[in-house]
Amino acid sequence: MRDYKEEYEKRVAWIRQLVEGAGCKGIIYGNSGGKDSALVGILCKAACEDTVGIIMPCASKRNYEEDMKDGIDVAKQFHIEYRVVDLTKTREALLEAAKEATDELTDAAIANIAPRLRMTTLYAIGQSEGRLVAGTGNADELYVGYYTKYGDGGVDFNPIGDLNVSEVYEFLAWLDAPENIRTKAPSAGLFDGQTDEKEMGIKYDEIDEFLTTGKTNPEAQAKIERMHARSEHKRIGVQFYPAGE
Repeated sequence: MRDYKEEYEKRVAWIRQLVEGAGCKGIIYGNSGGKDSALVGILCKAACEDTVGIIMPCASKRNYEEDMKDGIDVAKQFHIEYRVVDLTKTREALLEAAKEATDELTDAAIANIAPRLRMTTLYAIGQSEGRLVAGTGNADELYVGYYTKYGDGGVDFNPIGDLNVSEVYEFLAWLDAPENIRTKAPSAGLFDGQTDEKEMGIKYDEIDEFLTTGKTNPEAQAKIERMHARSEHKRIGVQFYPAGE
């Protein structure tokens, strides 16, 4: 297990240095109500007092209920400013406009609209207020490419990109983050009933095992390696916390 006191101190110092080096006044991130955004928000707030999390419900019922409540709970416990930007009507308008230019929008294309609208929202507010955009992807998702290019992958820096899912949970437990954040099934909330593991067709424990030992059960390992190879184009241009330092 990592020394999370040391991890906390080093990551906070790294974030602070990035903000100061960029000449920015603050940080902005997407407060999704999930484990990863919770950890990023806590670290960023510790590094920069002027940190704001944007809660961006978009079509999914879970966005408006469980996820919003959990995002607000984390923000209140750790004194992080939060704001709500409702993107459902914006998504509907974009869908209608796009349908005029193509015969068909695939399910995948439709699902990826929400993450791309969220990225656009974060940069619109962030640029206007002099903020860096913090990413919230963990090592498992980054390795297999389970994120949207120019969506949640469109960020300025990522302070948890070297942490696997088990480590994110351990870190949150060390920080005494709200229990529900640490127990609910991980979900991007792209549509009702969606969970990360169901959509990927693989368990986070299997990805954790592969990243830690270099192997897992043969079926899962083949899928992990295939997903990694197909998503190489996504892993460009983001400053990740330097693992091993």
